[in-house]
Amino acid sequence: MVTKVTERRVTVITRAGCHLCEVAEQTLQRLQAELGFGLRSVDVDADPVLQAEYSDRVPVILIDDREHGYWRVEEKRFRAALTGRRWGSVR
Repeated sequence: MVTKVTERRVTVITRAGCHLCEVAEQTLQRLQAELGFGLRSVDVDADPVLQAEYSDRVPVILIDDREHGYWRVEEKRFRAALTGRRWGSVR
């Protein structure tokens, strides 16, 4: 069964004052407007468990609560993960 993009949940784990986090959030907001997935931001420093796991890699992007990537949004790879296509495959 293929999950619709609109049913996908994307979480970006961020930190206040993090420039890469701001860039990732802007990129994800632009993609959300186009693709319609759910998006939320979580402050890594507000949760000791998240801080222990992700503190040195923010921003971290999760798709459906699974780690997808960190530091930057690789747009082609992100789109492929949302749609279920292999990254780098021909359309």
